Amino acid sequence: MTRTAQSDQRSTIDINCDMGEGFGTWTVGDGVDDQILPMVSSVNVAAGFHAGDPLTMSRTVEQAHGLDIGIGVHPGFRDLVGFGRRHIAAAPEELVADVLYQLGALREFLRYHGAPLQHLKLHGALYMHAAADEPFADALTAALQRIDPDLPVLVMAGSTVDVVASAAGQPVVREFYADRHYGDDGRIVFTRDIGALDADAVAAKVLRACQDGTVETVTGGTVPIDFDSVCLHSDTPGALELMTRTRAALDTAGIAVRSFAR
Repeated sequence: MTRTAQSDQRSTIDINCDMGEGFGTWTVGDGVDDQILPMVSSVNVAAGFHAGDPLTMSRTVEQAHGLDIGIGVHPGFRDLVGFGRRHIAAAPEELVADVLYQLGALREFLRYHGAPLQHLKLHGALYMHAAADEPFADALTAALQRIDPDLPVLVMAGSTVDVVASAAGQPVVREFYADRHYGDDGRIVFTRDIGALDADAVAAKVLRACQDGTVETVTGGTVPIDFDSVCLHSDTPGALELMTRTRAALDTAGIAVRSFAR
């Protein structure tokens, strides 16, 4: 992203969204991926462990590539029943193998559709595990340095994986969560059910972050937030309205939505 010379407001921002999180005949959330897709600049494609069967993966890649949207892999814990939101106690090397397995699966669909891999973003509880667990963050970073040292990893600013990957020279892209609450430590409050959100409030939250670099916390305080991409989940209730209002607010403010890689 860039900022204007006259102010701290960004002139561009990436919006990333988790996509393809159905499985077989089952859909997750409101089933509005097709309508949300044109409004984002990056997608994180579920790769089979928490959601995403092969056909869904292929179709999602094809659609995103057709719209010239940056495509990333979205590996999670092996937890279809819990949608990857339940923590699984496993050794770092096992989790890294799971991540590489999912990465390899999506790469073949990308090759098939002639699309490049833009980034990697862990899903749900695995994302939060990497944010706090240094052995896993070390092992994951070492693996990425070996197979793809230029592959950007989407992370929470200041998290363990952010620190470890940055120190190793692995590119990181820090996220701001439009549809998640923030604690006074500047990190998201992880919960399975965030409840209904007000679309105008979410849009205002994103606009404030882009213009002022701050976010209101669950206690009513204000903390600075360092980010390169805004995440809005497609499975959040009312996701289409949240995305529509957010895009309208950014458009009105003159902030263009563009992939962080472009």
